[in-house]
Amino acid sequence: MINEILGSAPVFLLIAVRAIALVETAPILSSESIPQIAKIALAGFAAFSVFPTAGEAWQAASGIETVSTLNFLLMLVGEGIIGITTGFFMTIIFAAFSTAGQFFSLQMGWSASETFDPLAQVENPILGQFFNLAAMLTFLAVDGLYNLFLGGFWRSVQSLSMAELIAGRENVVKMMAGGLTRLFFDAIMISMPILGTLFLTTLATGLISKAAPQINMMSEGFPISTAVAFILILAVTPFLIEGFARVINAAFETMQDLYIQIS
Repeated sequence: MINEILGSAPVFLLIAVRAIALVETAPILSSESIPQIAKIALAGFAAFSVFPTAGEAWQAASGIETVSTLNFLLMLVGEGIIGITTGFFMTIIFAAFSTAGQFFSLQMGWSASETFDPLAQVENPILGQFFNLAAMLTFLAVDGLYNLFLGGFWRSVQSLSMAELIAGRENVVKMMAGGLTRLFFDAIMISMPILGTLFLTTLATGLISKAAPQINMMSEGFPISTAVAFILILAVTPFLIEGFARVINAAFETMQDLYIQIS
């Protein structure tokens, strides 16, 4: 196997560049808490695993032995773009979970509780971090990494090249735009049970303050909203996890449909 890789080193390098770009942008794997050497090792192992089934096909399709140095550098850039596109699409999908937490953090009075989230690498409210962490665990529970490398990497190597990506760029743009649309739609759907109940709670406290002005609802409304929110989170967590799993699986199905359309 080592001799085959050395004999087709340019092909292996192209596959490895795509793998590294995917690892550097994919959820969980792109976290700065993971050592860079571990990311490179994982990308190298992924390329090593895919190479036996993709090397000959790539070499025959691209004529890698006869391309010039400039064309080969452009091919490397193209492979990096494909990996970044795949990882960035999954990152967009994952942003829906932390966005859902941000939606009702404002409603429950926790909008000022933003701290640095080491997983998302952004400033995020506490509940946004909680949802992001729950989504990460759900991603692992539904074999997300396995599907990411099997569906997102191996299948892309089998069916997608930079030339095909350029030819089918309209489908790629639609996928990215659809991912941004789904980000807000999924965030609203995930947070709607809690957000709607908090809205009714705020409305009820407002009516009580009008009916009984002697009650200081400004000081009582915050603990009431917080208590209601945490009780709801505890009650609907099983359904939220199921929703997380459906969103993640739908993202993988979207990527696979894109590969089928382009190829």
